[in-house]
Amino acid sequence: MEEFYRIRRLPPYVFEQVNRAKAAARNAGADIIDLGMGNPDLPAPAHVIEKMKETLGKPRTDRYSASRGITGLRKAQAAYYERRFGVKLNPDTQVVATLGSKEGFANVAQAITAPGDVVLCPNPSYPIHAFGFLMAGGVIRSVPSEPTPQFFEACERAITHSIPKPIAMIVCYPSNPTAYVASLDFYKDLVAFAKKHEIFILSDLAYSEVYFDDEPPPSVLQVPGAMDVTVEFTSMSKTFSMAGWRMGFAVGNERIIAALSRVKSYLDYGAFTPIQVAATAALNGPDDCIREMRETYKKRRAALVESFGRAGWEIPPPRASMFAWAPLPPAFKDIGSMQFATLLVEKSGVVVSPGVAFGEHGEGYVRIAMVENEQRIRQAARGVRRFLECGVETLHNVVPIATRR
Repeated sequence: MEEFYRIRRLPPYVFEQVNRAKAAARNAGADIIDLGMGNPDLPAPAHVIEKMKETLGKPRTDRYSASRGITGLRKAQAAYYERRFGVKLNPDTQVVATLGSKEGFANVAQAITAPGDVVLCPNPSYPIHAFGFLMAGGVIRSVPSEPTPQFFEACERAITHSIPKPIAMIVCYPSNPTAYVASLDFYKDLVAFAKKHEIFILSDLAYSEVYFDDEPPPSVLQVPGAMDVTVEFTSMSKTFSMAGWRMGFAVGNERIIAALSRVKSYLDYGAFTPIQVAATAALNGPDDCIREMRETYKKRRAALVESFGRAGWEIPPPRASMFAWAPLPPAFKDIGSMQFATLLVEKSGVVVSPGVAFGEHGEGYVRIAMVENEQRIRQAARGVRRFLECGVETLHNVVPIATRR
């Protein structure tokens, strides 16, 4: 039987091979250290949890909520943007709450894309950036992920050779998976480019607060005139370790925000009201928890770089995000990132994400998520050392963990 139209547009789930190896190893009793998914292990801030408890069961909180987000939450997000970036937002027309930034991207694609519309998307990139538009009937043209002059050269070529002309370009800095960080000067050039070619900018800023130097990543909306062409997506998943709460935002250009709000009004009734109230408390509350989160990931980054380096795998230290983007060890370059990641979990119990899962230009790399404590990261390094010392020829002949007794 023929696949449904939108399912046909999706490739096979590229993580499935690694997930099968992980499940087999776990079923055999192996101690798996999962550095694959960017799923924060830190607790949500105590005052946020208390606000959630306080709100539960209050009159009217069990009813349908507001799809766009309750008024207090949208005002809190606008206040955050003014504090953090110096950007003024109208909470009624330029802010909409989303069920995480992922849902926001998927639904903005539904809101603005006609069949055959072209969108410029970085490669490698977080999968929803491309597949949200593919599911909406759009066409993706890949451009580089790194914020360099070559990015604009590739975008110029893509626009020249695209029929119809692209409607939007996606950027993500700090980047998932590469951890690249963009400067405000880059964003100034980006806004000028978008205005010259009359296309929208869709910016993913989910990792704005996870940085490791003294230069907080900027928002493209800091550029004068950016609001004319830009919508930016943020998330509370990493900033406040609230991944499972599913709370994010889209802010910026009023036309796109209105379109996204209208689509969402047909699809959902918003997040559970107590979650929105607790999210408001997070945004309006003290930022000690954000600094502590940042320091935790900074220590994990140091443990990862140091211990994996001693194990024989040099990991470039990321400037931001909760990920390291690591080239395959030289002896394993020829087998590719998918086979490397599969063998790594089978033989060492360490899970990483194959770079090819983020686009064909991610081949030759893996993404390592810093979602385990420093002790577990060092334990993972010991498993990696044993893995690397075996050599690729030997590894293909080793009995997988899943079948050991």
